[in-house]
Amino acid sequence: MQHFFSDFGIQHIYVLHGLGGAGKTQIALKFIKESSSCFSDIFFIDTSTTATIDTGLKNIAILKNFGDSPEDGLLWLASKVEEWLLFFDNADDPNINLHDYIPQCNHGNIIVTSRNPGMCVYAGSNSLVSDMEEEDAVALLLKSALQMATVHTEQIAAEIVKLLHYLPLAIVQAGAFISKSRNLDGYLALYTKNQVRLLSEKPAQSHDRYARTVYTTWQMSFDQLTPPAAMFLQHCSFLHYNGISEEIFSYASKYHWYSNGPSKEELQKPLEFLSHFMEPTGEWNSLRFLEATNEVQSYSLMSFDAEKKLFFIHPLVHSWSRRTVQNPNGHMFTIGSILGMAISERPEWDVQLTNLLLYPHVELAIQMNTKVAWVFKLQYAIILWEGGRYKQAEKLQEEVLEEQKQLLGENHPDTLCTMVSVASLHLALGGYQKAKELQSVVLEKRTQLLGETHSDTLRTMGNLATSYSHLGEHQKAKELQGVVLEKQRQVLGENHPDTLHTMGNLANSYSNLGEDQEAKELRVLVVEKQTQLLGESHPNTLLAIGNLASSYSNLGEYQKAKELEVIVLEQWTQLQGENHPNTLHTMGDLANSYSDLGEHQEAKELQNIVLEKRTQLLGENHPDTLLTMGDLANSYSNLGEHQEAKELQNIVLKKQKQLLGESHPDTLLTMGNLANSYSDLGENQEAKELRVLVVEKQTQLLGENHPDTLLSLGNLANSYSDLGEHQEAQELEVIVLERQKQVLGENHPNTLRTMGNLASSYSNLGEHQKAKELSVLLLEKRKQVLVENHPDTLLTMGNLAMSYSDLGEYQKAKELRVLVLEKRTQVLGDNHPDTLKIKGLLDSM
Repeated sequence: MQHFFSDFGIQHIYVLHGLGGAGKTQIALKFIKESSSCFSDIFFIDTSTTATIDTGLKNIAILKNFGDSPEDGLLWLASKVEEWLLFFDNADDPNINLHDYIPQCNHGNIIVTSRNPGMCVYAGSNSLVSDMEEEDAVALLLKSALQMATVHTEQIAAEIVKLLHYLPLAIVQAGAFISKSRNLDGYLALYTKNQVRLLSEKPAQSHDRYARTVYTTWQMSFDQLTPPAAMFLQHCSFLHYNGISEEIFSYASKYHWYSNGPSKEELQKPLEFLSHFMEPTGEWNSLRFLEATNEVQSYSLMSFDAEKKLFFIHPLVHSWSRRTVQNPNGHMFTIGSILGMAISERPEWDVQLTNLLLYPHVELAIQMNTKVAWVFKLQYAIILWEGGRYKQAEKLQEEVLEEQKQLLGENHPDTLCTMVSVASLHLALGGYQKAKELQSVVLEKRTQLLGETHSDTLRTMGNLATSYSHLGEHQKAKELQGVVLEKQRQVLGENHPDTLHTMGNLANSYSNLGEDQEAKELRVLVVEKQTQLLGESHPNTLLAIGNLASSYSNLGEYQKAKELEVIVLEQWTQLQGENHPNTLHTMGDLANSYSDLGEHQEAKELQNIVLEKRTQLLGENHPDTLLTMGDLANSYSNLGEHQEAKELQNIVLKKQKQLLGESHPDTLLTMGNLANSYSDLGENQEAKELRVLVVEKQTQLLGENHPDTLLSLGNLANSYSDLGEHQEAQELEVIVLERQKQVLGENHPNTLRTMGNLASSYSNLGEHQKAKELSVLLLEKRKQVLVENHPDTLLTMGNLAMSYSDLGEYQKAKELRVLVLEKRTQVLGDNHPDTLKIKGLLDSM
């Protein structure tokens, strides 16, 4: 109403446009009915053809005794300065120039309904009429179906309208069918089996004058399309209905022919399709493509998002179009091949194209079991791999591998290349032993065929080293990576991507072996070179930055690690989405940094998200999923939920023993954490026994000076202390502290933790002055390295207060405990065990 009566002295034109069946006419009629008193005259004109328009205008002239021709009708409207309303309904034909039928005057009101968005050029204002809101759609269905609105019927109706994608005409049609059958509950099952027939049924009694069936309205539009436009729409119905891009077709037009790929004769149909949008020279012609898509859009059978530059087909139109194709297998082959051709020619690491555009189309092609050449199946697998869909990619590549073995033989370079990819997917899915075995076979074959220094051979050696690393054989991995790196530097040069990749993997081995400073230095170099070579946002650069953040974390520089991880997480989320394994890996690292910084609640919340997503993506038994479960258990422990931590750690430990073996570093890490939970719950003997076992295994596997071994020795000293063996605890802590100072440095958090434990042992042995002096030094260091509110800092303040009390300095002890209580309450809450412990000490003073 506001549009029609806001400005006087001008003609008001409003266009309602959208897909056939979206409810444009109904909206206009409802408005006219509710506002009829505001208009002097109301005239309805069927605008589907020029003949019906002429008839409508002629009837106006006859009705007003102003002549008997269309021109007379237009003349009466132009001369009658009143608030008349002219309703041009179904102005769908883009070949009709509506301007010729609009009265040339500065008064009057016009409503236009059209499937053609191009009609908006005539409008002072316009609206796209698309799908209904769920609440309105449910109400329309129940009204059309003659059903009472109850909790049950509304719930069933909500499922039905969702299936109908909230399209008004389809909803009315479904309601009409239900009103005859009286079976609302059974409609969903019937629709699933009989979609075509049900959407083609004409209601027995129309609720308004728009009585065509859903499919009839679209067929009428489709029949108006030229052959190229109709062909384009039907082929697009074999892509996903969303995210259809010109790039898919333009990249495919640049396809290069490969010796083992399909011939031009085999790809005759795809090439014929693409030729409609290409120059005779073979160049892509965007104008021809635009002409075809504009024509399909002019009947609202396809929409275009100008901001994203993507086409969209309504899901029901998409389904209907596919069902009208006479040769669906031929269309599937054509579009499936075009998709494979496009992937092979896309720019490397065009991640947005992968995630936003190509993956949904690839997934649909796989679901429909599209028959394409194996080279295109490999391209599909690459998209699945880059999108983090490892299980799907593995299955597809294994199918291709069997084809290649039969067609090309087991020693063909293409077969070996696919074997390498399958091994990498085994690795990503946690099948470390399977990956190692397959990589060993490939390495042997490539060494025989290509020689020891060929780049493919060296790449395979590097992959094998990665499998050693995942299996916990870090020394083997380091030695093999050293050999590979030396040869790659000679053959490929220092800045080659393969060389940089090996440098990053070698840094990982340094880290796994506790050589954290060496790992950091190498990672800094890799980040610098990757940034120069590939740019800051390239996936390889982001992986390198994430690894550098891990080095900061291992060296106790938790704030630096957190800051880097926040940046990397934002980049991964933009590039590959929230659910990609790379994104989840960084989220897990960031959660651990929160934990290291004492932000345990934030860590727990983020770990819950990562665990849920990893379980869905990788499965509940994947090593990465189990690591996340272990990290979450640690957060439970840090928050005082020790029983929950123990239960979760037992689950993780059982699965890791089965999957990785009893001596794998991840298994030993969980055993150590479980021992901590035993200790927190007062099960001190069980904790000690498990810690002795962990120390023994880590010493054999990692060496006695590895940071993990030293951490476990420190925990074993805690067990001695818990069991009253304070002298044994002190002696072991002195040894651990000395080694940690040498390996990690004096200010590393692990070193400081051991200093705190040693101070407690001094206190337990009655050496209160020694305990006080060490606690004062420790508190100063923890304030510098961590923050004042960090749980470890507060623990040290509490222990120092205990030393003051033991030495008779009760006022100092009380002041410090009051401060600790205030900070613990802020950080951990009133009911955390550590908070309650401080309250008890204060009450007893």
